[in-house]
Amino acid sequence: MRVLVIQNFEVEGLGLHEEYLAERAIETDTIHPYRGDPLPDPGAHDLVMVGGTPVCVREVDRHDFLSRERAFLQERIAGGGACFGICFGSQLLASVMGAEVKKNPVMEIGGYRVRLTEQGRSDPLLAGFPDEFPVFHWHGDTFGIPDAATQLVEGDDCPHQLFRAGNVVGVQFHVEITSPIATRWTLEYADELLKVGKTAEQVIDECRTHEESMRELAGTMMDNLLALIG
Repeated sequence: MRVLVIQNFEVEGLGLHEEYLAERAIETDTIHPYRGDPLPDPGAHDLVMVGGTPVCVREVDRHDFLSRERAFLQERIAGGGACFGICFGSQLLASVMGAEVKKNPVMEIGGYRVRLTEQGRSDPLLAGFPDEFPVFHWHGDTFGIPDAATQLVEGDDCPHQLFRAGNVVGVQFHVEITSPIATRWTLEYADELLKVGKTAEQVIDECRTHEESMRELAGTMMDNLLALIG
């Protein structure tokens, strides 16, 4: 197994998912295209994981590194390659697959709860997940569900939370975030806290409260994902 992690912004790594890969000695290449790192051959890895950035998907064409990344993902998906996107990464995958990415009616920052859809309760990607579970959010946009995909998780203020189309998975929420990461985000994106009327302390505490539950869910999701792509 060989995994490519695409980190799209300095403070937006993949947290517990990267810990999972390291603990199991899974060969992992992490690149930083925003720093100028080149993208590899689209078929060189068994799994490509795409992380977040404060850039909106609708503004991808204004950023050369994201334009190249979008073309890379288009080629990879067309070739049947496995992809796993989180937050912006999920929105970019949805866009590549023809779905609309737009402003969510409200910005979501902090701790929330989401739930499995009927299809999600029977999907192997989410085997072992409870019907409802805690997650961490930090986003203002939302993806549409691509025509080829099935929605597996839903939320209240942002209905579209996770889709899967074969071995392509887009996840709007975070279970891979720890309270130290949340703390860094409250510093990097402090201006956005005003939009949801929360303090940094509130957001960090909301993450910390469910940190252990999210850690278990992050491990389960990775177990299931790697089993799916074989």
